[in-house]
Amino acid sequence: MHTRLAILDLAARHRLDAATFAALRRLAGLDRGPVLSLQLVRRALAYIAALLGGLGLIFFVAANWHSLGRAGQFGLLQGFTLLTCVGAALLPRARAPLSLLGLLSIGGLFAYFGQTYQTGADAWQLFALWTALALPLALGARSDVVWAAWVIVASAAIATWSWSLGYRLHGGPVTALLATGLAGLTGKPLQRFTGAGPVSFNLAVLIATAWLAASSSIVSLPVLLAACGLLAQRALFDVVALSTVALGLLFVVLSKAADALLSGSWDIGAVFLLALLALAALAGAVRGILFLNNSYRQQGEAP
Repeated sequence: MHTRLAILDLAARHRLDAATFAALRRLAGLDRGPVLSLQLVRRALAYIAALLGGLGLIFFVAANWHSLGRAGQFGLLQGFTLLTCVGAALLPRARAPLSLLGLLSIGGLFAYFGQTYQTGADAWQLFALWTALALPLALGARSDVVWAAWVIVASAAIATWSWSLGYRLHGGPVTALLATGLAGLTGKPLQRFTGAGPVSFNLAVLIATAWLAASSSIVSLPVLLAACGLLAQRALFDVVALSTVALGLLFVVLSKAADALLSGSWDIGAVFLLALLALAALAGAVRGILFLNNSYRQQGEAP
């Protein structure tokens, strides 16, 4: 039976007075507001509208490619970018979705510019310029969603720069450190200044961990160890970020252990030992993270 119906039936059978019935409703949590508040729904719809608006602009330009002409296409993209940025500055209630739309429109403008004119610039330069121009929008919006979009653009700039130098995924400690810098920029110590939040921070941590684990450079192990130590502290604790970094650390450590144990030969004993080490390390990491999470929650200081 539904909880509300059960309480109504209980009140009718025992002939509860108004005060007792109100206390029973409070104990059952029937007077609490919905978990998914209307404000959250409106905010989500605003961000979805911003994403659809950016896609709609790109599709409109593509559908009218020949009829608009270069001047019309540039004018439309530039005017739309200017309109969204001015709107984000003048309309506080719509600042976050308009900033997201402005960030997307800047990317669309650069993409069109790169497709129309042969500037000779590498892709990473356009992404880097996009990152620089979108940074004031992220700082002004103070929105976790806008910061998450900015992290994606900045990560694309770092990745394309790395690929232009031929690093790919198998080298480039500088690339891994730059990605780690994004996580530091969106981290808790700077969030009151930047306006970033857990979504953008965890996304940046995921990207940085992937770069560090994939590069297997000399900085991977010390940086991941330092990150685990910092994220395990009470003031910086984040269960998602710590789990991500711990998984990357296990990957790096087990990769080095596999190189040492296997040494080019797939001995069944070495493979079995490596599997046991992996299981033990994973179990220990999970147990440690859960212990920290429960301890901080009991103290009322876990996120």
